[in-house]
Amino acid sequence: MTENIFTLLTQEVRGALAALVPDLPAEALARVQVEPPREAAHGDMATNAALVAAKPARMPPPKLAAALAERLAALPMVSEASPAGPGFVNLRLREDFLRAQVAAVLRAGEAYGDSRLGAGVRVNVEYVSANPTGPMHVGHCRGAVVGDALANLLAKAGWAVTKEYYVNDAGNQVAALGWAAYWRYLRAITRDSDEWNAEATERRFGVTLQYRGDYLVAVGEALAERFGDSLAARRVEPGMLPAEETVAAFAPALERGWLVRTAWLDTCRETAVAMMMAEIREDLALLGVHQDVFLSERALVEAGAVEGAVRLLQEKGLIYEGVLEPPKGKTPEDWEPRPQTLFRATDFGDDVDRPLRKSDGSNTYFANDIACHADKIARGHELLIDVWGADHGGYVNRMQAAVRALSDGRVPLEVVLCQIVHVLKAGEPVRMSKRAGTYVTLRDLIEEVGRDAVRFTMLTRKSDAQMEFDLDKVVEQTRDNPVFYVQYAHARCRSVLRQAGDPTAAELAAAPLDALTDPAEMALIRRIAAWPRTVEAAALAREPHRIAFFLQDLAGDFHVLWNRGRDDSTLRFIRAEEPEATRARLALVAATATVIRSGLGVMGVTPVEEMR
Repeated sequence: MTENIFTLLTQEVRGALAALVPDLPAEALARVQVEPPREAAHGDMATNAALVAAKPARMPPPKLAAALAERLAALPMVSEASPAGPGFVNLRLREDFLRAQVAAVLRAGEAYGDSRLGAGVRVNVEYVSANPTGPMHVGHCRGAVVGDALANLLAKAGWAVTKEYYVNDAGNQVAALGWAAYWRYLRAITRDSDEWNAEATERRFGVTLQYRGDYLVAVGEALAERFGDSLAARRVEPGMLPAEETVAAFAPALERGWLVRTAWLDTCRETAVAMMMAEIREDLALLGVHQDVFLSERALVEAGAVEGAVRLLQEKGLIYEGVLEPPKGKTPEDWEPRPQTLFRATDFGDDVDRPLRKSDGSNTYFANDIACHADKIARGHELLIDVWGADHGGYVNRMQAAVRALSDGRVPLEVVLCQIVHVLKAGEPVRMSKRAGTYVTLRDLIEEVGRDAVRFTMLTRKSDAQMEFDLDKVVEQTRDNPVFYVQYAHARCRSVLRQAGDPTAAELAAAPLDALTDPAEMALIRRIAAWPRTVEAAALAREPHRIAFFLQDLAGDFHVLWNRGRDDSTLRFIRAEEPEATRARLALVAATATVIRSGLGVMGVTPVEEMR
């Protein structure tokens, strides 16, 4: 594991504080923090130790800060410690201590920044989980990237991570997919004749064709090739069918004189779901997303998992029959003015108790989702994180209440919300895909700008902030494009190292580093040394966008140093007349490239060797 110098200094500060105030409560020690100061001119680090300890120590914060600063100044890695403000202590680190972090990077390689913070806690990160009713779109893309990067980040920080996709293959939307697939099948066996146009199909069967995109043409053709015309609807006289045929038929179509067996619809639905999930997996692979578990909602329902989860809640006394008051404002879909099977969600912080059964006796979506999360808990996960679209924000409290109830408060559920993405080209919104019909697909986006540009750009803003994805800007080769700016820094590093014969990390780790004294060099070293803390802070906050921000800052520091070398020949990375300084600077270049690769690895972006 990598040494986090902020963690090291925190331990030293707490030790010094405990020596000054021997009976200091553990709670006060735990609140001691060591962080970068708000202004770099104040030093490398600042601590709030005197502020949090002043009251139990019965000392004025400035007086305690002065005493603490005196002790901290004696530490071997500290060059200066000074009290400041109402009770802070600013620390400036010795440059030889900072330079040593370069060698630490080279010894650790891309594992630099790995942490034990997560302590091996088993975390399930569920993301994407798009309904298998069509191609993945740009909205799915953001959740996929955020979820995948968050999972990578947690793994780097020491959690044991499972990446999961919950396949919503039950319910009304998938039933609607089955009808759309059946319509495409009828079109396929009649060679797209107008006999089975959308309007005629809806009229004959008493249904609404919700999904009309061309992506289902292949599903219809696959059904036609496999089953021929054996699934084709046929005219019948209502009331003339045998009872067993009537039971097996779709009633609204039969009332209109058409026989469509529900088993045929099941076949079409199952085929469509399988083909859509295969395509979704392909799209995710194009994006560099590979999940460990694909959990089927339908499989849970058929295995009795929903009944099992409800039974567990009943045993805890958390299920009852009752009538909910009509909600104020907009009526939610799951409210009905009748006795319902209700979960006592209000016992766990929700606004109202929640229905688990619909009027037709079927499960609510919430009941099925309870079973999904109960399954995750049963598999031994100690922390659950779901990545959802922002339109699901109103669903968070009830789901967290259910998980608290299922696990007796032992397993937390955290939800990361992703806001909408607006795609622009030439300054204008891009709204449509020829294939999907109504939206920009994930595949469209990747084919337009490439996987790495998509992934990096999706992480350049906090997930709960709306963003514009400008197709022109993400491929610009300017410093205003963070994708280019970071990749260019890595390519420059690799160019320097190739020019020097590509020395190994082990060779450079042994190089004397005393020649690294220029402020630009030291600024770059300080940034590199902050990488382990950045990993831990981003993991704790569940904010993978912090990695993108850090890499932009690191790239900026490197480009500044590169430009300094162009203006001042004594700062060039390779100087034949100064072999020792050259080795030191090559070590710094190699360390910079290593940390960039480490960060891009978390983001799922491939570093480039050279710009083209």
